[in-house]
Amino acid sequence: MNRIALLLILCISFTQAQTKDEQMLRKIYNEALSNGKSYEWLQHLSLTIGHRLSGSVNAELAVNYTKNELKSIKGVNSWLQPVMVPKWVRGLPEFAYIETKNGMTTTVPILALGGSVATPASGIKAELIEVKSIEDLQKLDPSQVSGKIVFYNRPMQDELINTFESYGGCVDQRYAGALEAGKLGAIGVIVRSVTLANDDYPHTGSMSYGDLPVSKRIPAAAISTNGANLLSSILSLNPKTKFYFKQNSQVLEDVESHNVIAEIKGSQYPDEIILVGGHLDSWDVGDGSHDDGAGVVQSMEVIRLFTELGYTPKRTIRVVLFMNEENGLRGATKYAEEAKRKNEKHILALESDAGGFTPRGFSFDTNQANYDHITQWKSLFEPYYIHLFDRKGSGADVGPLKDGKVVLAGLRPDSQRYFDHHHSERDTFDAVNKRELELGAATMAALVYLIDTYGIQE
Repeated sequence: MNRIALLLILCISFTQAQTKDEQMLRKIYNEALSNGKSYEWLQHLSLTIGHRLSGSVNAELAVNYTKNELKSIKGVNSWLQPVMVPKWVRGLPEFAYIETKNGMTTTVPILALGGSVATPASGIKAELIEVKSIEDLQKLDPSQVSGKIVFYNRPMQDELINTFESYGGCVDQRYAGALEAGKLGAIGVIVRSVTLANDDYPHTGSMSYGDLPVSKRIPAAAISTNGANLLSSILSLNPKTKFYFKQNSQVLEDVESHNVIAEIKGSQYPDEIILVGGHLDSWDVGDGSHDDGAGVVQSMEVIRLFTELGYTPKRTIRVVLFMNEENGLRGATKYAEEAKRKNEKHILALESDAGGFTPRGFSFDTNQANYDHITQWKSLFEPYYIHLFDRKGSGADVGPLKDGKVVLAGLRPDSQRYFDHHHSERDTFDAVNKRELELGAATMAALVYLIDTYGIQE
Protein backbone atom coordinates (compact mmCIF):
# COMPACT_ATOMS: atom_id res chain seq x y z
CA MET A 1 0.00 0.00 0.00
CA ASN A 2 1.47 3.32 -0.99
CA ARG A 3 1.69 6.31 1.33
CA ILE A 4 -1.14 8.26 -0.32
CA ALA A 5 -3.55 5.32 0.01
CA LEU A 6 -2.65 4.90 3.69
CA LEU A 7 -3.22 8.59 4.40
CA LEU A 8 -6.56 8.42 2.62
CA ILE A 9 -7.67 5.44 4.75
CA LEU A 10 -6.59 7.23 7.92
CA CYS A 11 -8.47 10.39 6.93
CA ILE A 12 -11.64 8.39 6.20
CA SER A 13 -11.35 6.54 9.52
CA PHE A 14 -10.87 9.81 11.42
CA THR A 15 -13.83 11.41 9.66
CA GLN A 16 -16.05 8.42 10.42
CA ALA A 17 -15.04 8.48 14.10
CA GLN A 18 -15.64 12.22 14.32
CA THR A 19 -19.08 11.83 12.72
CA LYS A 20 -19.95 9.06 15.19
CA ASP A 21 -18.87 11.25 18.12
CA GLU A 22 -20.80 14.25 16.81
CA GLN A 23 -23.92 12.11 16.56
CA MET A 24 -23.50 10.76 20.08
CA LEU A 25 -23.01 14.19 21.58
CA ARG A 26 -26.10 15.41 19.74
CA LYS A 27 -28.10 12.54 21.25
CA ILE A 28 -26.81 13.36 24.73
CA TYR A 29 -27.78 17.03 24.47
CA ASN A 30 -31.14 16.21 22.90
CA GLU A 31 -32.06 13.81 25.70
CA ALA A 32 -30.88 16.12 28.48
CA LEU A 33 -32.77 19.12 27.11
CA SER A 34 -35.95 17.25 26.11
CA ASN A 35 -36.36 14.62 28.81
CA GLY A 36 -33.84 15.49 31.51
CA LYS A 37 -34.49 14.71 35.17
CA SER A 38 -31.88 16.95 36.79
CA TYR A 39 -34.25 19.87 37.37
CA GLU A 40 -36.93 17.60 38.87
CA TRP A 41 -34.37 16.00 41.19
CA LEU A 42 -33.07 19.41 42.24
CA GLN A 43 -36.56 20.65 42.97
CA HIS A 44 -37.10 17.80 45.45
CA LEU A 45 -33.65 18.15 46.96
CA SER A 46 -34.05 21.90 47.45
CA LEU A 47 -37.72 22.43 48.19
CA THR A 48 -38.82 19.18 49.83
CA ILE A 49 -35.62 18.45 51.78
CA GLY A 50 -33.95 21.86 51.96
CA HIS A 51 -30.50 22.80 53.23
CA ARG A 52 -28.23 19.86 54.06
CA LEU A 53 -25.54 20.75 56.58
CA SER A 54 -23.28 17.80 57.44
CA GLY A 55 -24.57 15.85 60.39
CA SER A 56 -28.12 17.17 60.07
CA VAL A 57 -31.36 15.27 59.59
CA ASN A 58 -31.78 16.92 56.19
CA ALA A 59 -28.38 15.65 55.07
CA GLU A 60 -29.44 12.08 55.78
CA LEU A 61 -32.78 12.61 54.04
CA ALA A 62 -30.80 13.71 51.00
CA VAL A 63 -28.58 10.64 51.27
CA ASN A 64 -31.56 8.30 51.22
CA TYR A 65 -33.37 10.20 48.48
CA THR A 66 -30.46 10.28 46.04
CA LYS A 67 -29.52 6.65 46.74
CA ASN A 68 -33.05 5.50 45.95
CA GLU A 69 -33.31 7.66 42.83
CA LEU A 70 -30.02 6.27 41.52
CA LYS A 71 -31.07 2.74 42.38
CA SER A 72 -34.25 3.20 40.32
CA ILE A 73 -32.22 3.76 37.12
CA LYS A 74 -32.08 0.54 35.12
CA GLY A 75 -28.75 -1.27 35.33
CA VAL A 76 -27.38 0.95 38.09
CA ASN A 77 -26.08 -0.39 41.38
CA SER A 78 -26.05 2.07 44.31
CA TRP A 79 -24.75 1.91 47.87
CA LEU A 80 -23.72 4.04 50.84
CA GLN A 81 -20.19 4.57 52.14
CA PRO A 82 -20.14 5.48 55.86
CA VAL A 83 -18.07 8.48 56.93
CA MET A 84 -17.78 10.36 60.22
CA VAL A 85 -18.49 14.08 59.80
CA PRO A 86 -18.39 17.15 62.04
CA LYS A 87 -21.64 18.40 63.51
CA TRP A 88 -21.88 22.15 63.90
CA VAL A 89 -25.19 23.88 64.60
CA ARG A 90 -26.01 27.56 64.22
CA GLY A 91 -28.63 27.79 66.94
CA LEU A 92 -30.85 30.87 67.29
CA PRO A 93 -30.45 33.64 64.68
CA GLU A 94 -27.52 36.00 65.08
CA PHE A 95 -27.94 39.65 66.01
CA ALA A 96 -25.57 42.59 65.58
CA TYR A 97 -25.50 46.36 65.67
CA ILE A 98 -23.12 49.29 65.25
CA GLU A 99 -23.04 51.71 68.19
CA THR A 100 -21.71 55.21 67.47
CA LYS A 101 -22.55 56.52 70.94
CA ASN A 102 -24.60 55.34 73.90
CA GLY A 103 -28.11 54.54 72.76
CA MET A 104 -27.43 55.26 69.05
CA THR A 105 -27.34 51.93 67.22
CA THR A 106 -27.83 50.57 63.69
CA THR A 107 -28.54 46.88 63.18
CA VAL A 108 -26.62 45.02 60.50
CA PRO A 109 -27.04 41.48 59.13
CA ILE A 110 -24.45 38.85 60.10
CA LEU A 111 -24.06 35.06 59.96
CA ALA A 112 -21.81 32.96 62.18
CA LEU A 113 -19.02 31.29 60.24
CA GLY A 114 -19.18 27.51 60.09
CA GLY A 115 -17.22 26.02 62.98
CA SER A 116 -17.23 29.20 65.05
CA VAL A 117 -17.77 29.15 68.78
CA ALA A 118 -20.63 31.13 70.30
CA THR A 119 -20.38 34.50 71.93
CA PRO A 120 -21.13 34.71 75.65
CA ALA A 121 -24.88 34.50 76.33
CA SER A 122 -25.09 38.28 76.58
CA GLY A 123 -23.06 38.81 73.40
CA ILE A 124 -19.90 40.88 73.08
CA LYS A 125 -19.43 44.60 72.49
CA ALA A 126 -16.13 46.30 71.84
CA GLU A 127 -14.28 48.77 69.68
CA LEU A 128 -13.00 47.55 66.35
CA ILE A 129 -9.74 47.47 64.47
CA GLU A 130 -10.25 47.45 60.70
CA VAL A 131 -7.73 45.65 58.48
CA LYS A 132 -7.63 44.70 54.82
CA SER A 133 -5.81 41.40 55.24
CA ILE A 134 -4.23 38.94 57.65
CA GLU A 135 -0.88 40.39 56.64
CA ASP A 136 -2.03 43.85 57.73
CA LEU A 137 -3.18 42.42 61.06
CA GLN A 138 0.14 40.71 61.68
CA LYS A 139 1.97 44.02 61.31
CA LEU A 140 0.11 45.46 64.30
CA ASP A 141 1.32 45.43 67.88
CA PRO A 142 -0.79 43.09 70.04
CA SER A 143 -1.72 46.07 72.22
CA GLN A 144 -3.60 47.54 69.26
CA VAL A 145 -5.69 44.38 68.89
CA SER A 146 -6.15 43.03 72.41
CA GLY A 147 -9.71 43.35 73.71
CA LYS A 148 -11.07 44.51 70.33
CA ILE A 149 -13.11 43.01 67.53
CA VAL A 150 -11.08 42.59 64.33
CA PHE A 151 -12.96 43.71 61.22
CA TYR A 152 -11.55 42.15 58.04
CA ASN A 153 -12.71 44.27 55.13
CA ARG A 154 -10.95 43.11 51.98
CA PRO A 155 -13.42 42.88 49.05
CA MET A 156 -13.25 40.54 46.10
CA GLN A 157 -11.42 42.14 43.17
CA ASP A 158 -14.00 43.48 40.70
CA GLU A 159 -11.63 43.62 37.76
CA LEU A 160 -10.86 39.88 37.69
CA ILE A 161 -12.97 38.11 35.07
CA ASN A 162 -12.45 34.73 36.72
CA THR A 163 -14.50 35.21 39.87
CA PHE A 164 -13.01 32.10 41.48
CA GLU A 165 -9.63 33.79 41.25
CA SER A 166 -11.14 36.81 42.97
CA TYR A 167 -12.68 34.57 45.63
CA GLY A 168 -9.34 32.86 46.25
CA GLY A 169 -7.72 36.25 46.76
CA CYS A 170 -9.66 37.07 49.91
CA VAL A 171 -11.18 33.89 51.37
CA ASP A 172 -8.21 33.40 53.71
CA GLN A 173 -9.54 36.17 55.98
CA ARG A 174 -12.72 34.13 56.45
CA TYR A 175 -10.97 30.82 56.96
CA ALA A 176 -8.01 31.86 59.15
CA GLY A 177 -9.02 35.32 60.35
CA ALA A 178 -10.17 34.21 63.81
CA LEU A 179 -7.07 32.05 64.25
CA GLU A 180 -4.73 34.97 63.65
CA ALA A 181 -6.80 37.53 65.56
CA GLY A 182 -7.07 35.23 68.56
CA LYS A 183 -3.31 34.98 68.77
CA LEU A 184 -3.16 38.74 69.29
CA GLY A 185 -5.82 38.89 71.98
CA ALA A 186 -8.88 39.93 69.95
CA ILE A 187 -12.25 38.97 71.42
CA GLY A 188 -14.13 38.53 68.16
CA VAL A 189 -13.92 38.70 64.38
CA ILE A 190 -16.24 40.21 61.77
CA VAL A 191 -15.45 39.36 58.14
CA ARG A 192 -16.72 41.07 55.01
CA SER A 193 -18.83 38.59 53.05
CA VAL A 194 -16.98 37.00 50.16
CA THR A 195 -19.19 38.12 47.29
CA LEU A 196 -19.09 40.62 44.46
CA ALA A 197 -22.66 41.74 45.18
CA ASN A 198 -23.48 44.79 47.24
CA ASP A 199 -26.48 43.63 49.25
CA ASP A 200 -27.77 42.83 52.72
CA TYR A 201 -27.14 39.08 52.59
CA PRO A 202 -24.23 37.84 54.71
CA HIS A 203 -22.35 34.86 53.27
CA THR A 204 -21.19 32.17 55.67
CA GLY A 205 -18.45 29.59 55.07
CA SER A 206 -15.95 27.42 56.86
CA MET A 207 -13.33 28.72 59.25
CA SER A 208 -10.58 27.09 61.32
CA TYR A 209 -8.92 27.68 64.65
CA GLY A 210 -6.00 25.44 63.72
CA ASP A 211 -4.27 24.29 66.90
CA LEU A 212 -5.33 27.38 68.86
CA PRO A 213 -6.22 26.42 72.47
CA VAL A 214 -9.93 26.35 73.22
CA SER A 215 -9.48 29.22 75.67
CA LYS A 216 -8.25 31.48 72.84
CA ARG A 217 -10.98 30.60 70.32
CA ILE A 218 -13.07 33.66 69.55
CA PRO A 219 -16.45 33.99 67.79
CA ALA A 220 -16.39 34.83 64.10
CA ALA A 221 -19.16 36.04 61.83
CA ALA A 222 -19.64 37.33 58.29
CA ILE A 223 -21.25 40.71 57.73
CA SER A 224 -23.10 41.63 54.53
CA THR A 225 -21.25 43.80 52.03
CA ASN A 226 -23.63 46.70 52.59
CA GLY A 227 -23.10 46.30 56.32
CA ALA A 228 -19.32 46.19 55.84
CA ASN A 229 -19.38 49.36 53.74
CA LEU A 230 -21.48 51.14 56.34
CA LEU A 231 -19.27 50.00 59.20
CA SER A 232 -16.11 51.07 57.40
CA SER A 233 -17.57 54.52 56.64
CA ILE A 234 -18.63 55.03 60.25
CA LEU A 235 -15.21 53.94 61.53
CA SER A 236 -13.51 56.47 59.27
CA LEU A 237 -15.53 59.20 60.98
CA ASN A 238 -15.46 57.75 64.48
CA PRO A 239 -12.69 55.26 65.26
CA LYS A 240 -14.18 54.74 68.74
CA THR A 241 -17.32 53.16 67.25
CA LYS A 242 -18.32 49.93 68.98
CA PHE A 243 -19.78 46.74 67.53
CA TYR A 244 -22.09 44.30 69.27
CA PHE A 245 -22.89 40.78 68.14
CA LYS A 246 -24.46 37.67 69.58
CA GLN A 247 -24.44 34.17 68.14
CA ASN A 248 -25.37 30.77 69.56
CA SER A 249 -23.42 28.28 67.45
CA GLN A 250 -22.12 25.00 68.86
CA VAL A 251 -19.56 22.39 67.84
CA LEU A 252 -20.89 18.94 68.80
CA GLU A 253 -19.48 15.42 68.61
CA ASP A 254 -18.86 13.91 65.17
CA VAL A 255 -21.69 11.80 63.74
CA GLU A 256 -21.93 9.14 61.06
CA SER A 257 -23.09 10.16 57.60
CA HIS A 258 -22.57 8.73 54.11
CA ASN A 259 -21.25 9.22 50.62
CA VAL A 260 -23.74 8.02 48.02
CA ILE A 261 -22.20 5.90 45.27
CA ALA A 262 -23.70 4.36 42.14
CA GLU A 263 -22.21 2.83 39.03
CA ILE A 264 -22.62 1.03 35.73
CA LYS A 265 -19.96 -1.63 35.24
CA GLY A 266 -17.80 -1.33 32.16
CA SER A 267 -18.22 -3.94 29.43
CA GLN A 268 -14.54 -4.12 28.35
CA TYR A 269 -12.45 -2.45 31.05
CA PRO A 270 -14.51 -2.73 34.24
CA ASP A 271 -11.48 -2.01 36.43
CA GLU A 272 -11.03 1.44 34.88
CA ILE A 273 -13.28 3.91 36.69
CA ILE A 274 -14.65 7.20 35.36
CA LEU A 275 -16.02 9.19 38.28
CA VAL A 276 -18.51 12.07 38.16
CA GLY A 277 -19.64 13.80 41.31
CA GLY A 278 -20.63 16.75 43.44
CA HIS A 279 -21.14 17.31 47.15
CA LEU A 280 -24.43 16.48 48.80
CA ASP A 281 -24.02 18.70 51.84
CA SER A 282 -24.71 22.43 51.85
CA TRP A 283 -24.72 25.30 54.29
CA ASP A 284 -27.74 25.83 56.50
CA VAL A 285 -28.92 29.04 54.83
CA GLY A 286 -30.76 29.02 51.52
CA ASP A 287 -31.34 25.51 50.19
CA GLY A 288 -28.00 24.79 48.52
CA SER A 289 -29.35 24.65 44.96
CA HIS A 290 -26.26 26.05 43.26
CA ASP A 291 -23.78 24.86 45.92
CA ASP A 292 -23.95 22.02 45.28
CA GLY A 293 -27.37 20.63 44.54
CA ALA A 294 -26.73 21.42 40.88
CA GLY A 295 -23.56 19.31 40.81
CA VAL A 296 -25.33 16.44 42.55
CA VAL A 297 -28.20 16.19 40.09
CA GLN A 298 -25.99 16.81 37.05
CA SER A 299 -23.81 13.88 38.10
CA MET A 300 -26.89 11.69 38.58
CA GLU A 301 -28.12 12.77 35.16
CA VAL A 302 -24.90 11.63 33.48
CA ILE A 303 -25.53 8.03 34.40
CA ARG A 304 -29.24 8.27 33.53
CA LEU A 305 -28.45 9.71 30.10
CA PHE A 306 -26.30 6.73 29.18
CA THR A 307 -28.87 4.17 30.27
CA GLU A 308 -31.69 6.05 28.54
CA LEU A 309 -29.72 6.23 25.29
CA GLY A 310 -28.86 2.54 25.49
CA TYR A 311 -25.15 3.31 25.63
CA THR A 312 -23.00 0.49 27.02
CA PRO A 313 -19.84 1.99 28.49
CA LYS A 314 -16.49 0.28 28.01
CA ARG A 315 -15.33 1.47 31.40
CA THR A 316 -17.11 1.67 34.75
CA ILE A 317 -19.05 4.92 35.12
CA ARG A 318 -19.38 5.83 38.80
CA VAL A 319 -21.34 8.62 40.44
CA VAL A 320 -20.13 9.79 43.86
CA LEU A 321 -22.15 12.25 45.91
CA PHE A 322 -19.69 13.38 48.56
CA MET A 323 -20.66 14.35 52.08
CA ASN A 324 -19.03 17.17 54.06
CA GLU A 325 -17.26 19.23 51.41
CA GLU A 326 -18.29 22.48 53.05
CA ASN A 327 -16.73 22.08 56.48
CA GLY A 328 -14.27 19.24 56.48
CA LEU A 329 -13.89 17.34 53.18
CA ARG A 330 -14.38 14.13 55.15
CA GLY A 331 -16.38 12.40 52.42
CA ALA A 332 -13.75 13.02 49.74
CA THR A 333 -10.94 11.93 52.06
CA LYS A 334 -12.78 8.74 53.02
CA TYR A 335 -13.56 7.89 49.40
CA ALA A 336 -9.94 8.33 48.34
CA GLU A 337 -8.71 6.24 51.26
CA GLU A 338 -11.06 3.39 50.35
CA ALA A 339 -10.16 3.63 46.67
CA LYS A 340 -6.48 3.33 47.55
CA ARG A 341 -7.11 0.43 49.94
CA LYS A 342 -9.00 -1.44 47.22
CA ASN A 343 -6.34 -0.54 44.65
CA GLU A 344 -8.98 0.95 42.36
CA LYS A 345 -7.89 2.55 39.11
CA HIS A 346 -9.57 5.87 38.37
CA ILE A 347 -8.79 7.35 34.96
CA LEU A 348 -11.06 10.44 35.16
CA ALA A 349 -12.59 12.19 38.16
CA LEU A 350 -14.93 14.98 37.03
CA GLU A 351 -16.60 17.28 39.57
CA SER A 352 -19.36 19.85 39.24
CA ASP A 353 -19.18 22.35 42.09
CA ALA A 354 -19.40 25.80 40.56
CA GLY A 355 -23.15 26.28 40.27
CA GLY A 356 -25.83 25.37 37.75
CA PHE A 357 -25.12 28.21 35.34
CA THR A 358 -24.42 27.99 31.59
CA PRO A 359 -21.48 25.62 31.02
CA ARG A 360 -18.41 27.17 29.40
CA GLY A 361 -15.98 24.24 29.48
CA PHE A 362 -13.64 22.36 31.77
CA SER A 363 -10.57 22.87 33.87
CA PHE A 364 -8.09 20.01 34.14
CA ASP A 365 -5.40 18.92 36.52
CA THR A 366 -3.34 16.54 34.41
CA ASN A 367 -0.15 16.17 32.44
CA GLN A 368 0.49 17.75 29.05
CA ALA A 369 -0.04 14.49 27.14
CA ASN A 370 -3.53 14.00 28.51
CA TYR A 371 -4.38 17.66 28.13
CA ASP A 372 -3.39 17.52 24.45
CA HIS A 373 -5.35 14.27 24.09
CA ILE A 374 -8.52 15.86 25.50
CA THR A 375 -8.28 19.20 23.72
CA GLN A 376 -8.33 17.45 20.34
CA TRP A 377 -12.07 17.01 21.03
CA LYS A 378 -12.63 20.71 21.54
CA SER A 379 -14.28 21.16 18.15
CA LEU A 380 -16.97 18.63 19.15
CA PHE A 381 -18.09 20.98 21.93
CA GLU A 382 -18.06 24.19 19.94
CA PRO A 383 -21.61 23.75 18.51
CA TYR A 384 -22.78 23.94 22.14
CA TYR A 385 -20.75 27.10 22.84
CA ILE A 386 -18.37 25.14 25.06
CA HIS A 387 -15.01 26.78 24.40
CA LEU A 388 -13.04 26.90 27.65
CA PHE A 389 -10.41 24.19 28.22
CA ASP A 390 -7.60 25.04 30.62
CA ARG A 391 -5.23 23.52 33.18
CA LYS A 392 -6.21 25.51 36.26
CA GLY A 393 -7.29 22.83 38.69
CA SER A 394 -10.30 20.59 39.19
CA GLY A 395 -12.37 20.43 42.36
CA ALA A 396 -12.05 19.96 46.11
CA ASP A 397 -13.75 16.57 46.32
CA VAL A 398 -11.76 14.90 43.54
CA GLY A 399 -8.48 16.40 44.75
CA PRO A 400 -7.65 13.59 47.23
CA LEU A 401 -7.61 11.12 44.30
CA LYS A 402 -4.62 12.85 42.72
CA ASP A 403 -1.85 10.33 42.06
CA GLY A 404 -0.13 11.61 38.92
CA LYS A 405 -2.15 9.30 36.67
CA VAL A 406 -5.85 10.06 37.06
CA VAL A 407 -7.16 13.05 35.09
CA LEU A 408 -8.88 15.42 37.51
CA ALA A 409 -11.42 17.79 36.00
CA GLY A 410 -14.00 20.38 36.95
CA LEU A 411 -17.02 21.56 34.98
CA ARG A 412 -16.68 25.30 34.49
CA PRO A 413 -19.99 27.18 34.16
CA ASP A 414 -20.19 30.93 33.69
CA SER A 415 -19.10 32.25 37.07
CA GLN A 416 -20.24 35.88 37.04
CA ARG A 417 -23.34 35.33 39.22
CA TYR A 418 -22.15 32.42 41.32
CA PHE A 419 -20.82 34.38 44.30
CA ASP A 420 -24.03 36.41 44.49
CA HIS A 421 -25.62 33.20 45.84
CA HIS A 422 -22.72 31.25 47.33
CA HIS A 423 -23.16 30.35 51.05
CA SER A 424 -26.07 32.74 51.54
CA GLU A 425 -29.84 32.89 51.79
CA ARG A 426 -29.88 33.64 48.06
CA ASP A 427 -28.76 30.12 47.14
CA THR A 428 -32.26 28.89 46.36
CA PHE A 429 -34.01 26.79 43.73
CA ASP A 430 -35.63 29.78 42.00
CA ALA A 431 -32.12 31.05 41.15
CA VAL A 432 -31.42 27.99 38.96
CA ASN A 433 -32.32 28.05 35.27
CA LYS A 434 -33.63 24.69 34.06
CA ARG A 435 -32.01 24.84 30.62
CA GLU A 436 -28.62 25.96 31.95
CA LEU A 437 -28.67 23.13 34.49
CA GLU A 438 -29.48 20.57 31.79
CA LEU A 439 -26.77 21.89 29.47
CA GLY A 440 -24.24 21.37 32.25
CA ALA A 441 -25.31 17.76 32.76
CA ALA A 442 -25.07 17.05 29.04
CA THR A 443 -21.63 18.65 28.85
CA MET A 444 -20.38 16.42 31.64
CA ALA A 445 -21.84 13.35 29.94
CA ALA A 446 -20.20 14.33 26.65
CA LEU A 447 -16.73 14.42 28.20
CA VAL A 448 -17.35 11.14 30.02
CA TYR A 449 -18.40 9.51 26.74
CA LEU A 450 -15.23 10.65 24.98
CA ILE A 451 -12.96 9.48 27.80
CA ASP A 452 -14.83 6.17 27.90
CA THR A 453 -14.43 5.75 24.14
CA TYR A 454 -10.78 6.72 23.78
CA GLY A 455 -9.30 6.37 27.27
CA ILE A 456 -6.42 8.47 28.52
CA GLN A 457 -2.70 8.60 27.87
CA GLU A 458 -0.94 6.18 30.23
